[in-house]
Amino acid sequence: MAICVPYGGRPDPGLPVPAYWDAHLAAATSGSEEAGGGPRLLEAACGYFTRRGLWSGPGQVVAAPGAEPLLLALLAATGGDPVLARPAPAWQPPVAALLGRPVHAVPSAPEGGGVPDPIALLETVRRARAEGADPRLLVLSAADDPTGTVTAPELLHETCEAAAEAGLQIVSDETYSDTLHHRDTVLLSPAEMLPDHTAVLTDLGATLVPSGVPVALARFPATAHGTAWRQRTAAALAALRGVLPAPVAAAAAYVLAEPAEVTGFTAAANRLHARVAAAAHRTVTGAGGVCRPPKAGFQLYPRLDAAGLDAPALEARLSAALGRTVPGGHRFGDDPAEPRVRIGTGALHGRTDRERRTALTAADPLAVPHVAEALAALGAAVSALTGTVEVSGSAGVGSRGDRR
Repeated sequence: MAICVPYGGRPDPGLPVPAYWDAHLAAATSGSEEAGGGPRLLEAACGYFTRRGLWSGPGQVVAAPGAEPLLLALLAATGGDPVLARPAPAWQPPVAALLGRPVHAVPSAPEGGGVPDPIALLETVRRARAEGADPRLLVLSAADDPTGTVTAPELLHETCEAAAEAGLQIVSDETYSDTLHHRDTVLLSPAEMLPDHTAVLTDLGATLVPSGVPVALARFPATAHGTAWRQRTAAALAALRGVLPAPVAAAAAYVLAEPAEVTGFTAAANRLHARVAAAAHRTVTGAGGVCRPPKAGFQLYPRLDAAGLDAPALEARLSAALGRTVPGGHRFGDDPAEPRVRIGTGALHGRTDRERRTALTAADPLAVPHVAEALAALGAAVSALTGTVEVSGSAGVGSRGDRR
């Protein structure tokens, strides 16, 4: 049976639904929030951003039922054309295209995805304007989907300087900023570098809320321009009826306050992501793939050189072999001829809540039988494509880079 890649396909963290989420969801009253979020949710969102070094007041934040309607509202509230990194998250280009404006893609630097190369950014904007286009808003992500890499502060600073020189506003997608695999990884936000020109977007489904529940936040600059941008965004959400159900808003407000049971769960999740993603990287590279090591999130983006196979063909073959969607690089704006795929490592945690909970709570998740079997199946599938004999023990635990 053919496996269809859904619109907006994004990696699943592969986590069980925590009991506290269901408890707060069930205890809330029915109904819906106002567009942009109600007072309790926005107050919790302000605390969330402030704890991350971005002091925020209620007039700076909005909430929405997912990153897709929120980005659409942000773009509609800005005017002009969007500029995206290449590769970009699979859901972003279709959302940007809904407005009927040209979408300008700029290659990421080789050392990290999600943030355009600064020189390429300036040249792309220059050429677009010379041809009569109107690029105004750069969407980037320093902790990236699909590559799982983290952009070095120096490169991020250079790209922000280039964006300022080009007169671009920035939307910083920081969905994966709380999923760093190692404590020594330095991650900065463009909102720390260009605070008056950057809106921060985060999809909470990667960390604080179950992945199937669409909840996203945006934080705007504390300026007159930022206030107006927020108001236009909230108005666009109202026009789209982009509102959260009251029970979801209540549960989201609870997790955004980050009590001990929530921080304990997210810390355990990050330990699991770090261990399994590092093992998956060893497995894929041991089977002939070429891939930068992941530093955040729960995805890999390898190149799998296989005779006669491009990205769409690799997608079909690997998806069929593993029984789950493995989207090709063409889904992220890359050249279809480049044999790249995004492999979500959350799928290795298990298929059921029980299996995922076992992986989450295990002292050594790589020793859990269903996790070890999933890693072995991944290695066999990649080896079958590349024709490489998998290196024995490539998914083992003996890697310094696997430690936190």
